[in-house]
Amino acid sequence: MATTKKIKKVEIPIDQKETLVSLQKNFGETGLSVEEKLQTLYELQEADNAIEKIYQLRGELPAEVASIEDEIATLESKLNRLQEICSGYEQTIESANGDIRDYDVEIDKYQKQLAGIANSREYDSINKELENLNLLRLIAEKNIRESKAATADRKSDMENISAKIEQKKLDLEVKKEELSTIVESTAEEEKVLAAKRAACAIKIDERTLIAYERIRESVHNRLAVVTVYNDSCGGCFNAITPQRLLDIASGKKLVICEHCGRILVHPASRK
Repeated sequence: MATTKKIKKVEIPIDQKETLVSLQKNFGETGLSVEEKLQTLYELQEADNAIEKIYQLRGELPAEVASIEDEIATLESKLNRLQEICSGYEQTIESANGDIRDYDVEIDKYQKQLAGIANSREYDSINKELENLNLLRLIAEKNIRESKAATADRKSDMENISAKIEQKKLDLEVKKEELSTIVESTAEEEKVLAAKRAACAIKIDERTLIAYERIRESVHNRLAVVTVYNDSCGGCFNAITPQRLLDIASGKKLVICEHCGRILVHPASRK
């Protein structure tokens, strides 16, 4: 007796770069029928269109908010750096003032010693020390003056940056409030649409969904599924041959526009 060998169906691996053209042969083999899958893809496209219209209402506001936040972060970073520099100058001034106090003590000590010295060699030696101490004192005073001048310049820069930050924060508050108003007004609608999109996406196999998203990313108006309009593709408006129009009308076959690669569905399939 001959043994019937069970044929195992070969699973086609998912290719992140594939388009729906490569899915035409087995489009109806996974889950939904061709007609149901086309209807689901069309509903998915409608949900995506409506969601994008909501995003368009927000216009450039999200990008403007992000840009202002980046500007504020950059200005705050500059301000922090200037504060660190000023802190360094303050330490230099404090250290130089301490050195001057120490030099003054040493200078006073050597000046008192001079009064009781008769030996010229020792006298010259003490005078040499006094000269060095006075020179070091002058250098410390110079460091203090330069540090104070540099601090004043940096503080002027800090004031300008702080003023810019405050202005940017006001601008940000206005933009955020404007964006928040729009988001709140469309939040419920967006929630419903997101749920509708998720419900459609979960019905479609992963390979088809990947191809759908890829087509959307490759066309300027992000329409992967379009209806026939005056016997032409609703995406690129090129004429469709009579045979392909019949295939589209039947809803039993996946038809791809040979010009733009979009999925074509008959207007009657819109429910």
